[in-house]
Amino acid sequence: MHAIIGFLRFLLKYRNKLVDRTMFYLSMVCALMTLAHIGYITDKQLVETSEDTVIAMFYFLFILGALRTVAAILAERKINVSHISGLVLLVYFLIVSVSRVVDWGYLAKMEWVYVGIVLVFLSELSRNTLFFDNFYFNPTILFVISFLALILLGTVLLMLPRTTIVAPLSFVDALFMATSAVCITGLTVTDISTNFSVFGQSVVMLLIQIGGLGIMTFTGFFGYFFSGGFSYKNQLMFGEILGENKLNSVISTLFTIIFITLFFELIGGLFIFFSLDAAQFESIGERIFFSAFHAISSFCNAGFTILPEGMGNEAYRFNYGFQLTIMCSFILGGLGFGTVYNFYTFLKQKAKQLGHRLFRRQPYIHKPRAFTFNTRFMLLCNGIVLVLATISYILLEQRHTLVDDSSTIGKWVTSLFMANSSRTAGFDSVDINFVATPTLIMMVTLMWMGASPGSTGGGVKVTTVALALMNIIALARGKESIEIYKRRIATESVNKAFAIILLSVVTITLSFVLMNFADPQQEMKALLFEVVSAYSTCGLSLGITPSLSATGKIIVAVTMFVGRVGTLTLLVALIRNTKNKSYIYPTEKILF
Repeated sequence: MHAIIGFLRFLLKYRNKLVDRTMFYLSMVCALMTLAHIGYITDKQLVETSEDTVIAMFYFLFILGALRTVAAILAERKINVSHISGLVLLVYFLIVSVSRVVDWGYLAKMEWVYVGIVLVFLSELSRNTLFFDNFYFNPTILFVISFLALILLGTVLLMLPRTTIVAPLSFVDALFMATSAVCITGLTVTDISTNFSVFGQSVVMLLIQIGGLGIMTFTGFFGYFFSGGFSYKNQLMFGEILGENKLNSVISTLFTIIFITLFFELIGGLFIFFSLDAAQFESIGERIFFSAFHAISSFCNAGFTILPEGMGNEAYRFNYGFQLTIMCSFILGGLGFGTVYNFYTFLKQKAKQLGHRLFRRQPYIHKPRAFTFNTRFMLLCNGIVLVLATISYILLEQRHTLVDDSSTIGKWVTSLFMANSSRTAGFDSVDINFVATPTLIMMVTLMWMGASPGSTGGGVKVTTVALALMNIIALARGKESIEIYKRRIATESVNKAFAIILLSVVTITLSFVLMNFADPQQEMKALLFEVVSAYSTCGLSLGITPSLSATGKIIVAVTMFVGRVGTLTLLVALIRNTKNKSYIYPTEKILF
């Protein structure tokens, strides 16, 4: 026994990379086989054979993973972070295996086998390649490359024969759909509710989730969780990507983003589940998938739906509970992770304060400022836009799209839903083609304005527009700086705001001009609406997306990518000068 433990200790200490690489290649083969079974093999006999092979691989990975985890714990005589992740996978495998043996209904389905194999592959990929220690890219460039890689992977997956029901997507259509999903836009060249299989819809849902949070966030999370730590270089890189200045807060920030997202998606999914009519679904599994898809799509402000005819479907058009749940979800997602986390800390502080008063009978010492400056500023900006947009919509659409809503509550819910969805979410409970022209102009403005920074929403961001307007007012009043909440806004923030606005106008104008050359048969109004929607990653359309030419689709796809990553980010990645200057030139004033 001592000899065996000694050998395991030697193997896991001095040959750990060899063990990790072996497991990685084995899990990769299993994942590719699973992918071929789900998305490529269509022959009935081959499907049965490949399914048996996938099940055998599932148990094979289960046994290997269990042996390695147990051996590592025995060899090191302690349980660390990487062991915990192995034990979690072990418990998952045991639950699925027992469920399949005793036939526990929903848990015995093949989908859980597929998920298990993918989880093992992700864990091994994290151990071997997701730390980027051998890369010397600027983190901004790495951020851009990660989105491109995810889009290409999504394109390959969406081109598989079993992704669609009628006919496989062409390369351009698959690239467009993958870009739209990763960039959480919502523009589609085909109806995913009728033309996509469950596998295809699952691929879109996964691309939305990873694209909404950013692949680097998932990379960091899985890398830390499955490997048990971060190198100093990793902390520097992820700190710059996440915008975190303190190295000791990088890991907590990373986990906070993941926790907030999954928590609110879970809450949103539960509310959506209970707001649905069970008679509309053939099984509870279909109802769960529907709830999960729309919870992820709404919180990530993606605008994708698996409802035929979208939110305007007869069965859901007047389901105001469903619409309110979707709306609350995408508003929370559009506030930004920092703001939502600030709310979480505020509620946590209030709960502690109440607990001290009720149980400990002593005063609670709390922080003097519950909400940060940025949170207060973002809430003010979002509140003003929300109120003005809703009131404007209900006034402009009384004789148009709101005619079908018989009750006053219904009119307000529809107005609230459409006004806020126009900013970045992209869901439409009414037909956009029937809204009044002034409303279309308002929608274009709201799409361009977008959501809050640090969120899943797009656009130039509402705080950027607010800073620009406040700067104009400050100049008119003869002030040298912007002041709000007894704070002076940094000049750097104002400069960035105007740079982002100018770059957005240039990008939209260029895309619009190119679209007029690529699709001259389309109306200019529809093309402009499409381009602004793509740049702001909103997803609303006047219905011209499927009829665009291949060139037009590529232009829109590039616009979505630029809008999601950010024009300023792309410029920083390409022309950033890291050399520090030790001198300052004399100042001159430009005449205006």
